[in-house]
Amino acid sequence: MVEQKKEVEELEKDSVEDIVKSMDELKTKSKKTEVEIFEEQLKVWNPKTKLGIAVKTGKIKDLDEILDNNIKILEPEVVDSLTKIESDLLLSGQAKGKFGGGKRRAWRQSQKKTEEGNIVTFSALVVIGDKNGHVGIGLGKAKETLPAREKALRKAKLNIIKVNRGSGSFEGSSKEPHSIPFKVEGKCGSVSIKLIPAPQGTGLVIGNEGKKILRLAGIKDIYSKSFGQTRTTINYAKAIIFALKKLK
Repeated sequence: MVEQKKEVEELEKDSVEDIVKSMDELKTKSKKTEVEIFEEQLKVWNPKTKLGIAVKTGKIKDLDEILDNNIKILEPEVVDSLTKIESDLLLSGQAKGKFGGGKRRAWRQSQKKTEEGNIVTFSALVVIGDKNGHVGIGLGKAKETLPAREKALRKAKLNIIKVNRGSGSFEGSSKEPHSIPFKVEGKCGSVSIKLIPAPQGTGLVIGNEGKKILRLAGIKDIYSKSFGQTRTTINYAKAIIFALKKLK
């Protein structure tokens, strides 16, 4: 009986190890396929604008060349082919809860009452950046969550801006572009925010949603002061972007 139990335990261990190995293999395969699919999409991309043709043929190889000349980007593939971006969802919605105590969530839900019934729509707010001085936000709306995220991601790529970084704090002596060169202020709706240069090692002294934007922009140290209804994430994110635009 004891030997039979040992054999069963060994078989269970082997089966668990096999399952873990197979799961790891599936994860690596899925990652490879995502990268391959992304590269294939860029290869198959057929540009429709003069800017897209110039990027596709290799005449323009730097994203800053486009942004410094204020050329409008109309195809998201332009950004994809010139820089490697990362994306993150901002918590712009709120789950149902008593007395407004619901948890924050990425999807903002709204309803429209018609004769046929309630029509539900979802909106998502996405921020993108390459952690090297480029950042953008986009708001997408759709009847389902995933299409809303895809629309927001596309708009964020079209709205990408250049952020001039620096080290403008009197307390620090670093020459690395870890912060911003001078104090700026941005306003949207009732929300206004001040971004102040900070010495190296301070970190991002700002709200969680603001940290996501500044981190993807490549800013590591900053002080901030915010006023107004900062829980309105859409206005809060736009105010930060308006402030970063003034760094030009």
